[in-house]
Amino acid sequence: MKWLSKTGHRPAFGGLEILKYIGPGLLVTVGFIDPGNWASNLAAGSSYGVVLLWMVTLSTLMLIVLQHNVAHLGIASGLCLSEAATLHLPAAVSRPVLVSAGLAAVSTALAELLGGAIALNMLFRVPLRIGASAVFGTVLVMLLTNSYHRLERWIIGFVSIIGLSFVYELTLVRIPWGEAATGWIKPGLPAGSLPIVMAVLGAVVMPHNLFLHSEIIQSRQWNLEDETVIRRQLKYEFADTLLSMGVGWAINSAMILLAAATFFGRGTIVGELQQAGRMLEPLLGSAASTVFAVALLLAGFSSSMTAALAGGSIFAGAFAEPYDIRDTHTRHGVILTLAGALAVIFFIRDPFKGLIYSQMALSVQLPVTIFTQIRLTSSAAVMGRHVNSRGTLVLLLAIGLLVTALNVLLLVSFL
Repeated sequence: MKWLSKTGHRPAFGGLEILKYIGPGLLVTVGFIDPGNWASNLAAGSSYGVVLLWMVTLSTLMLIVLQHNVAHLGIASGLCLSEAATLHLPAAVSRPVLVSAGLAAVSTALAELLGGAIALNMLFRVPLRIGASAVFGTVLVMLLTNSYHRLERWIIGFVSIIGLSFVYELTLVRIPWGEAATGWIKPGLPAGSLPIVMAVLGAVVMPHNLFLHSEIIQSRQWNLEDETVIRRQLKYEFADTLLSMGVGWAINSAMILLAAATFFGRGTIVGELQQAGRMLEPLLGSAASTVFAVALLLAGFSSSMTAALAGGSIFAGAFAEPYDIRDTHTRHGVILTLAGALAVIFFIRDPFKGLIYSQMALSVQLPVTIFTQIRLTSSAAVMGRHVNSRGTLVLLLAIGLLVTALNVLLLVSFL
């Protein structure tokens, strides 16, 4: 990602200079409030109340470990996850991994384009397919011309404010905090809840974000600095990841809590995002649905960009190249990710279920990305002296096995 590089600038760590070199986690956190997350959280809260909050906690803890580990790869090796897989794994292994990761990016983009289309339908009654095409065209132009970079901070900032408004609204509605505290730490699988549990997992621990985080980090080429700088950056990166993922945990939890307070107690199961505008009524009154739709639209735009960035990074990495929108492989990856998602949308009959299933698809691919990441970050040939410690390896393997087990349970539930 050339636009993130600090060419010719040797990193320094005095005073506010530190702030220039932390923050990749905040870009990744855009995925925490994308339309897929909104749909999964609404389904969880309206259908099961606060019972499934534990999945947000567990997913966030796993995400912190995984995102830190993949950022560790970018800092120590100067390679993103896709490049490292291409250069250090046999083609018979790396190709299927990257193809499945590319499909995961398409699945993510599907949710983002669909969310933006739903927002346009709420605001202007635009048909979903036309709305999805409009979001597709706008995002593609912004990415191919790099003009999105000028709007990126404003979009992320606005969407973050709306996300935090969910947290603020917790003070305005009646929340059973005792039950919520139990829900955050006590695992439970009510009958029929496994598909939603897996959707929440896929909405939080997103494969494309692991590729994207490593790309953002490697573009800064910390591996070219001396060992003191590398170790210091690893420390700052962990703080950045911890803070960013913590914000994501709070927003996801707030969405479930508000859905539980607004819908579950009344026996209303959310079947479309348009219903969710009611969650903001205590804060915004009659303007709630409009503000909700605007926030959803911006969430769709910003997260569509990150999904396409990840798709471009994955495709370019398959040719052992970094992300560079001026390069043919990167452009092809961006276009294929967005166009593939748009094509699928034309065959979707139930948009809300499409959002849920897209998140489930991410959870199915997730073990492939996790075990690939473990293999690479546990290799001295890739990581040098920064190879995974035994404790880190055990923790990563436990996460990979848990995600795999949940996927097996999902498959059994369908059979």
